[in-house]
Amino acid sequence: MPTNAPLNRKLRMGLVGGGQGAFIGRVHGTAAILDNRATLVAGALSSDAAKAKASAPDYDIKPERAYGSYKDMIAGELKLPADQRIDFVSVATPNHTHFEIAKAFAEAGFNVMCDKPLTFDLAQAEELAKVVQKTGVVFAVTHNYTGYPLVRQARDMVVSGELGDIQAIRAFYIQGWLRHRLEKESQKQASWRTDPAKSGAAGCFGDIGTHAYNLGRYITGLLPEQISCTLKIFAQGRQLDDYGAALIRYQNGALGTVTASQISHGRENDLWIEVDGTKGAIEWHQEEPNKMLLRINGKPHQLYTRAGGPYLGKTAGESQRIPAGHPEAFLEAFANIYTAAYADMIKRAGGDKVDSAKSLYPNVADGVDGMNFITQAVASSKAGGQWLSLKHPLARSW
Repeated sequence: MPTNAPLNRKLRMGLVGGGQGAFIGRVHGTAAILDNRATLVAGALSSDAAKAKASAPDYDIKPERAYGSYKDMIAGELKLPADQRIDFVSVATPNHTHFEIAKAFAEAGFNVMCDKPLTFDLAQAEELAKVVQKTGVVFAVTHNYTGYPLVRQARDMVVSGELGDIQAIRAFYIQGWLRHRLEKESQKQASWRTDPAKSGAAGCFGDIGTHAYNLGRYITGLLPEQISCTLKIFAQGRQLDDYGAALIRYQNGALGTVTASQISHGRENDLWIEVDGTKGAIEWHQEEPNKMLLRINGKPHQLYTRAGGPYLGKTAGESQRIPAGHPEAFLEAFANIYTAAYADMIKRAGGDKVDSAKSLYPNVADGVDGMNFITQAVASSKAGGQWLSLKHPLARSW
């Protein structure tokens, strides 16, 4: 992978979350160091202090930097000389804890990589954006599907005008793992995702619907205008939605749909998107991420493949690591988010001001956009699918 002008060292990483039994924390820990640009040196790996310290050897974190809480971690790192403390922290904890953790690290001057959704509610997201603006820290939100090479290729094709004017976006994220009430069986991932006190106002739509919405925003850059949404609980007794569909009007006149399910038998992580333009249309599936279809009326369908040749743009080319024909996917996409954010971290470490308005990685503004989507989707559904504004002053386009 090409790199920016390197520091004379690796970036130093801290991790909050990711203790024994966790899923996404291990993903962050692996992806962050995949390109040998960072090293994990500190962690507060669980809200249980004993478990946090017991989990540290799993990441080769030394005992003296295995903290019992994120507050202890901030205090401990600030006591260290500047050339030893962490450069950034990755927040890989349940939704309801993101705000307090990310805000505290940002206010302490540390760069932040935060899992999605950004916060528990929109008010927290907007306050966090103000903190990021005030402190000037680098802040990335790991909407990891934006890291796939062919997703970035699709974005470049839209920006260059190859697809013409964008008129329609259809995004889907279909799962089946919550068909039955796993939360009643104390399954950890199901328990917090279906709990309004931990997940927030939405269940399925907050967990995976946001990914589908974000993918359309990332590829096209179209600014949203209005949303009409219907959310449904099909698993009797569940507190949050497990299925939903939304219709979106964009400011350029385009229409979009977002469909998300966690109760569809046999479906795993079936995220896919179709984008219709006046000159052509693309289709991409996350479960087969190294292929993308381009369709133009009157011409044979074109199959784009990752590392497939000179027709790929610079961004897609720089977002891959291995030769054509070898699968490259989830962890590498996560790593691409990290690598893009590292470029800005290096600039900031060199004393330069970072302007993330056009960042390749999803930033705090995109996190606010996602929380606004969740908020308005829930409000629209409660109002019987009423059209509500989806505009937000922080939403960005390209």
